[in-house]
Amino acid sequence: MTTVARVQPPLSFRPGTTASGDHDHARHPHRRPPAGQDRRTVDSRTEGERRQYRTVFISDLHLGTRFCRTDLLLDFLDTVDCDHLFLVGDIVDGWRLRRSWFWDGPHNQVVQAILAKAAAGTRVTWVIGNHDECLMAYAGLAFGGIELVRESEHELADGRRFLIVHGDAFDMVVRYAKGVALLGDVAYNLALRVNRWLNIARRRLGLPYWSLSAYLKQRVKEAVDFINRFEHAVTDEARRRGYDGVVCGHIHHADIRETDGIVYANDGDWVESCTAIAETRDGRLQILDWGARARRRELVALARARRSQTTGGLLPAPADARRPAREPAA
Repeated sequence: MTTVARVQPPLSFRPGTTASGDHDHARHPHRRPPAGQDRRTVDSRTEGERRQYRTVFISDLHLGTRFCRTDLLLDFLDTVDCDHLFLVGDIVDGWRLRRSWFWDGPHNQVVQAILAKAAAGTRVTWVIGNHDECLMAYAGLAFGGIELVRESEHELADGRRFLIVHGDAFDMVVRYAKGVALLGDVAYNLALRVNRWLNIARRRLGLPYWSLSAYLKQRVKEAVDFINRFEHAVTDEARRRGYDGVVCGHIHHADIRETDGIVYANDGDWVESCTAIAETRDGRLQILDWGARARRRELVALARARRSQTTGGLLPAPADARRPAREPAA
């Protein structure tokens, strides 16, 4: 079992519940109860320290857009190893690429990093989403050791069976009003653009990163209701099909929660939150928050800059400055 230096309490779990959902073991005698609760973790290991997991789930990379955080994604892929890597949809943003082409060196490096993992023996499964729906015709085939599928399933180490889907099939706007979905995608990209310039100004003022879209998701009632409806729809489908839980993406909102015995796990995105779901060797699910790690670095840098200003730049070198630290790829 791989441990982490600091594990925060489970988020979104109601008191008295666990990620196992308190299954009726008589209904599933072949399954062992989970070894522990599913948790959110914030990575606090030293730079360059590798992490080993049984399974990792990432989605919503949106390669082909300027908003993909390739720097953090490359750092993540270089730091985290697993037996099975699930790419849970919207890996390449075909919608955006059809409107305007963008593909730089770091985007190639992400593709090469994933292919290198497959070549080294990691099983890689790409569950196709709505933004990379152009690949639907190739579902069932494998390229470079990466298997393309419409959906998948995965059995955790503790015996629980999970449905793996991107989640767009449970988004009524994407399913029945694609024109509206395309307009929503344009609006979301505009919010990301505004967010970028806003945070450039905040950095110049010595303020930490702040997410406009995350704020709107939390404050706008319609957005909160949409997330809740999505979670219930995906969870109900997993229950109907006899699964113990579901892992998905699509809504760019990482979470692990249990509802009436079914575990809902969303791995977030690599546009803003920069999160993933990881399965430990004993079958526990955790959220790895790479965005929080980056924000922590930023806060430390801001604090040092402020101290340097107040002391006229006469600060001793930090203790770890004598060690070469690996920075995220540009």
